[in-house]
Amino acid sequence: MILVTGATGRVGTELVRELVARGEPVRAFVRDAAAVRSHFDPRVEIFEGDLDRPETIAAALEGADGVFLLTPSSEAQPAQERAVLEAVQWAGVEPIVKLSVLGADDGSPLQLGRWHRAGERALEESGVEYTILRASSFMQNLYGMSGSIASDGAIYTAAQGGKVGMVDVRDIAAVAAAALTEEGHEGQTYVVTGPEAVSYGEAAAVLSRATGKRIEHVSVPREQLAASLQQAGLPEWYAEDMAALQEGFAAGRGETVTDVVRDVAKREPRTLEAFAQEHGAAIVGQA
Repeated sequence: MILVTGATGRVGTELVRELVARGEPVRAFVRDAAAVRSHFDPRVEIFEGDLDRPETIAAALEGADGVFLLTPSSEAQPAQERAVLEAVQWAGVEPIVKLSVLGADDGSPLQLGRWHRAGERALEESGVEYTILRASSFMQNLYGMSGSIASDGAIYTAAQGGKVGMVDVRDIAAVAAAALTEEGHEGQTYVVTGPEAVSYGEAAAVLSRATGKRIEHVSVPREQLAASLQQAGLPEWYAEDMAALQEGFAAGRGETVTDVVRDVAKREPRTLEAFAQEHGAAIVGQA
């Protein structure tokens, strides 16, 4: 039985599907079971719990033989990850596969980068079998730009011409499933990317070709982007992190490309072109 935290998010949802397709028993850790029952395959066991309530984590681990660790991007992340790890150590459940971020480091300009590195270190020092997945930016994040695409025909970023090894979350899920169910991944830190690095200008062109809608990329200053994200409702720290992330892309810190999807998941990583053919209409408001 694999326990999946963050089961209703983009990666968690796809991981649950991937594990079910492999015939693996899955337990989805969720906050409101009634609200999400229809979200999952009937074969998935739904466990209602709260990462801020350690006793529910301990109960969810009963009978589990693997854990996917994914916490929401919030100021509670460090405490929640510690709570899961402590419960895992107490229960003796392994392996644990943690979703991290590309560039996780003590010196990262992003709070998320520093928090994820702290979580990685705790795993490394825990004595538990673990695998860390440092994921590049998701292709699915383009959905977050659908508003400006619909209104202005534009993608606004602070990434300038910087390229990003965008990855489909389904490929991250496939790597996670392999790490949870197969031997040979213990103690590994995998950088999970798509097959190529592309700029947001190139991404706009790919979406344009896939949908027939003219879309352009517009570079904006970091401060303007952070302010607009706050106006859209993001907390100040998160808006600053996202702006800093794109500034890092402009400096070339997102252009890493690896063969992890091919080597670990034994499949070809999805291209941005294929993603745009499948999702482009919804992203630009045609579906």
